[in-house]
Amino acid sequence: MSHHIVEVNQLRHVYPDGTMALRDVSFRIHHGESVAIIGANGAGKSTLLLHLNGYLTATAGTIRIGDHQLSRETLAEIRRTVGTVFQDPDDQLFMPTVFDDVAFGPLNQGLDVATVERRVADALERVGALELRNKPPYHLSGGEKKRVAVATVLSMLPEILVLDEPTAGLDPRARRQLLALLRDFHHTRIVTSHDLDMVLELCERTIVLHEGTVMADGPTLEIFGNDALLAACHLEKPFAMQGCPVCSPGRQHPLPLPQRPLVAPHGDGLHDHDHHHDH
Repeated sequence: MSHHIVEVNQLRHVYPDGTMALRDVSFRIHHGESVAIIGANGAGKSTLLLHLNGYLTATAGTIRIGDHQLSRETLAEIRRTVGTVFQDPDDQLFMPTVFDDVAFGPLNQGLDVATVERRVADALERVGALELRNKPPYHLSGGEKKRVAVATVLSMLPEILVLDEPTAGLDPRARRQLLALLRDFHHTRIVTSHDLDMVLELCERTIVLHEGTVMADGPTLEIFGNDALLAACHLEKPFAMQGCPVCSPGRQHPLPLPQRPLVAPHGDGLHDHDHHHDH
């Protein structure tokens, strides 16, 4: 078995207050897949991600990363394979400088100084943040922090990249930069997000969680085309699939034409949001 496969089997998690956050969750993700895990607030998305490299311990069930079942004995090996980017970059950045933060993981892997410095430079260059290497993290903007947080994971050369709400709090430019970066990561990606347009753009497969249970698992376009499923799980279609309110044939009253509408009126609906209307 490839050591890049992620296999979750009957995973259950009950918090100390008795809340059951995950109910017998099972799925398998193969090397190179880009998979979104979506759901309304409280569906269990973040809880699930925190199990994939042992930040949380399951109440029941198992997780395998390739040939290794997640356990105390295999935790170090699995964390070398699975790199997690938290929703809040402040949870990931705690050293005096950006360089120190990005170097922290490789240093803890026991690598020599020259290798660590090369890893840091490569990771910062990949996220477009090489010029930030000597800055204190608390001086960075939200978008810069997010990119540096990704660099702290990339410096460890993970084969599986796990991201919790990667575009949360980013302005449009920072969001575009992050999406471009994630497209260039050609290993396995597992992403949770409320940004369903990002999911549509980045992930060919989507797993829907609702109240801790897997409600659906399939091609992203099929998931977003299932109105009954989305309604039952308190989700809406991505903006790119909702159609244009300005051009809607049922519109009875003229609306002011925005200069940069969210969705262009032509094609199959899955197009760039920056297109202009052709009226």
